[in-house]
Amino acid sequence: MMPLALIDNLDNLPNPFTRFQLIVDQLRPHIPQLDKTEYQQDLQLALCFIYSYNGSQATFNSYRREVERLLLWSWNMANCPSTQLRREQIEEFIHFCATPPETWIGTKNVARFKLQQGLRKPNNEWRPFVAHISKLEFKNGNTPKAKQHSFSQAAIRATFSILSSYYGFLMQEDAVEQNPVALIRQKSKFIKKEVSRKQVRRISNLQWDYVIETAEMLAEEDPVMHERTLFIMNALLGMYLRISELVADERSAPIMGDFIKDADGHWWFKVLSKGNKERLVTVSDDMLQALIRYRRFRDLADLPTIAESTPLIPKNRGQGAMTSSRQVRNIVQSCFDKAYVRMCEDGMKNDAEDLRVATVHWLRHTGISEDVKTRPKEHVREDAGHASMATTDKYIDTEYRERHASGRKKNLRPH
Repeated sequence: MMPLALIDNLDNLPNPFTRFQLIVDQLRPHIPQLDKTEYQQDLQLALCFIYSYNGSQATFNSYRREVERLLLWSWNMANCPSTQLRREQIEEFIHFCATPPETWIGTKNVARFKLQQGLRKPNNEWRPFVAHISKLEFKNGNTPKAKQHSFSQAAIRATFSILSSYYGFLMQEDAVEQNPVALIRQKSKFIKKEVSRKQVRRISNLQWDYVIETAEMLAEEDPVMHERTLFIMNALLGMYLRISELVADERSAPIMGDFIKDADGHWWFKVLSKGNKERLVTVSDDMLQALIRYRRFRDLADLPTIAESTPLIPKNRGQGAMTSSRQVRNIVQSCFDKAYVRMCEDGMKNDAEDLRVATVHWLRHTGISEDVKTRPKEHVREDAGHASMATTDKYIDTEYRERHASGRKKNLRPH
């Protein structure tokens, strides 16, 4: 049986604490289980749990994805509400997520619900799982296939974490007596222990030189379009920003007044980062000059005042701040693509290859990786907003350099 979406987007989801009956009335014609009270209660508990994360769109989406998958499996495969699942059934569900049937897998992201005659109805083309291919495969003309779906270690960890929180909530609501996820003792059969630190994905210094030169050339050729591009590239690498920290969303809208000068004349950039935590990022002399250039282009004073509410990254057209993270990705990708072509034209095709698969987040990794070579790692940790020093330590590759240097001259024919 093909599953239908149960939980709408945050913008279209009525408050389940006060308007749950409206949600049921819209879903009941399409979801036969909702004719039974026990399934209605199951859905209401799930909705109330997920809705409590409505302060962040990304967090809401993550929790919705995991809990909705559980409900769909429980209702359609285990034939019971999620409140009745036992430990061994949760294990079955994890195995199911690793290899779902092709009828549960989509090959593109589609809307969960459609508007028909003024009502929100589940979209028959939506699937709980989506197969993806790499950016390079997509560029080469390949398309995703359902059988290519894979369940990564990161996805397994997210499933365990979120479902454990969900059942913790159900216990608080007296809907279950035990947390079946917490009862799974041997999570090691699902989650592999990493024996060594993963290499941080970043672009090389040579690639960055070409990327930033490309942005500078674009800004010279078409400043109206690309002075913003140049500033975005510098900010992503120079201040290790995430996309979400550059664009406006329901939590915050970055403004020029977020650049702050302290009593010593030092400049900082105030960021609202993951977990709704504020942090201050050091603004280097080079980054300050990049800001001055950008402000001069926008006919602003060289440096902002603390009360200045000018959007940091404006829309292409109209008033207000840019709200589309996709637009930032497109800007960065265009720079990567043009830099790749320039490197190939200069006879450095092999050196350019990483730019074909690099993503926006690689710029953050690159900035941190470079800074941690010369700055105290405690300072880098604070600027990056890492929750623990262990995360910052991943960017220190001295150990890898020394290990490789000691091993590269090993003989295949020992003396």
